[in-house]
Amino acid sequence: MSVTPPSSPVAARTSPRHARRWLGAGFLALLAVGGVLSFEQFSQSTDAAETAAAPPPPQVTVAHPLERQVAGSTEFTGQFSAVDYVEIRAQVSGYLTEIHFTDGQIVKKGDLLFVIDPRPYEIQLQQAQARLQTAQANLELANKQLSRTTELKRSDFASGELLDQRTQGQRSAQADLDDAKAAIRAAALNVEFTHVIAPLSGKISTHRASIGSLVNGGQTASSSTLLTTIVSLDPIHLDFEMSESDYLAFRRYQQDVGPTAIDRKVDVRLSDEKGWPRQGMLSFVDNQIDRASGTIHARADIPNPDLFIAPGQFARLRLPTSAARSTLLVPDAAVMLDQSTQLVLTVKADGTVVPKPVELGQLVDGLRVVKSGLAPADQVIINGLMLARPGTKVTPAPGSIEPQPEG
Repeated sequence: MSVTPPSSPVAARTSPRHARRWLGAGFLALLAVGGVLSFEQFSQSTDAAETAAAPPPPQVTVAHPLERQVAGSTEFTGQFSAVDYVEIRAQVSGYLTEIHFTDGQIVKKGDLLFVIDPRPYEIQLQQAQARLQTAQANLELANKQLSRTTELKRSDFASGELLDQRTQGQRSAQADLDDAKAAIRAAALNVEFTHVIAPLSGKISTHRASIGSLVNGGQTASSSTLLTTIVSLDPIHLDFEMSESDYLAFRRYQQDVGPTAIDRKVDVRLSDEKGWPRQGMLSFVDNQIDRASGTIHARADIPNPDLFIAPGQFARLRLPTSAARSTLLVPDAAVMLDQSTQLVLTVKADGTVVPKPVELGQLVDGLRVVKSGLAPADQVIINGLMLARPGTKVTPAPGSIEPQPEG
C-alpha cells in the first residue's frame, strides 16, 4: 500500500508567491517589448511624414547672357555754354529814347534793339556834308589856278615859285576834300550807332538801361555803358572735363581706329530725361592736362533747334572710348554685391546654385555689360534671387533677357 507523503508546509506557503513573481516578470517583459515596438513604429511614421512634407527646391528663372555688339563708352557730367556770347554796349553817347524788345525774348540778327537820340549826330553829319561842299569848291578853284599858272609858265609869264604855290594849294585842297569825306563817313557811322541792332540771333537778356538814361559810348568796356547781352542757342556747347585715365582710353581708341575713323558722336541727356534722347559731336579736346586738377577740357556741339537748352544747364554725356565688340549683357537686377565683390548666381545642370564673381561695365539699354567672369553658356538667375542660396538646389525655369531701352 502506497503512502503519499505529506506536503511540506514551507513548500505550500512559497509556491503561490513564486508563481506571482514569475507572472510579474513576464508582464514587465511584455511591456518592454511593446514599448520598443511602439517607438520603432513611431520613428518610422515620423520619418515618413517628414519625407512626405519636405518641399521641392524653389523655382527660379534662368537665361543665357545676351550677346551683342557694344562699343565701350564713358560717361561725364558737363555744363552747357553758348557758342557766341555778346555784350551790347553803347558806341555813342546820348539819351536812350527807344527799346524795341521784351526782356528774355528770342531776337534775330539785324533786329533793332535800342535807339539813342540821333539828332546831335545828324547835325554833325550835316556839318560834315557842308564842309565837303566847301572843300570841293576850294579844290575846283585850286585846279583852275594851277592850270592857268602852268600855261603862263610855259610862256614865261609866271615864275616857277608861283607855279609851286599853285601846285601846293591844289594838293592842300585835295587833302581838305578827303578829310571832309572822312568826316562825313564818321558822322554817318555815329548816326548809325544811335540805332543799336542785334549782331547775332539768340536769346536776349534784360535791358540794363531804361528810356531817358544817359549812356556813354566808347571803344572800350570801361568807357561804354552795357545795355544788354545776347547768347546764341543753336547749336550749343557742352563742356566737360576728362580725367587722365579717360583721356588715355580715348587716345588709345583714336590710335586703334585712326583719327578720321573715330566715332565722335556723343549721347546726351538732361537731368530729368531717361535714356539718351539727344546726340551731338565731339568738337574739341584741349592741348594740355591741367596740372592742378589732372583733367583735360573737352567740348561737344549739341543741336538745339527748339532752343530748349539754356547755357549753364548741366547734363550727362556718353563718349565712345572703344570700337564695338561682342559683349555679354545681364539685367542689372541680376547682380549681387558680396562686400566688395560683384556676383552673378548661375545654375548648374544638376540644379546647384553657383556664384560667379564678375567685372561689370556700363549700362546699355537697361542691361549691364559683363567684362569678365561669365560665359555665354552660363545659366544666369534673372528672377527669384531671394530664393537661391549658393550650394543649394533650385528648379530652373527657362526665361530670356531682352533689351529695355530707357525712354
